[in-house]
Amino acid sequence: MSSSKNLDFNILKKRARELRHNATRSEAILWNELRNRKLHGYKILRQHPIVYNPYGSGVKYFVADFYCDCKKTVIELDGPIHENNLEYDQFRDAEMVNLGLNILRLKNEELQNINDVLNKIETYLNSIN
Repeated sequence: MSSSKNLDFNILKKRARELRHNATRSEAILWNELRNRKLHGYKILRQHPIVYNPYGSGVKYFVADFYCDCKKTVIELDGPIHENNLEYDQFRDAEMVNLGLNILRLKNEELQNINDVLNKIETYLNSIN
């Protein structure tokens, strides 16, 4: 997360690019199944910046693992590190909900059955008007 009164979008794009180049194994597996509109035509972006302005305290951002703009949905993969970051994840989720975004959290272990994960994502996206 970053903060600044005037966010430098070049820095934001560079950070997102770095995250894409250093994807976790789980992110790479899921991305392979979501890219190029493979999931029933939904355009999914990976490592997508979500910019927000909490309480007028300057511009900040999160980088979502995956994002579907047409459904305003963030898809987050939670690995072992998230067990120690529950409070931060709850904060992020609350900020994203305040922006009108939907959040679907998946555990890395769920990817062992990729078809179930894809069905879960598709069902979630289809449930949003």
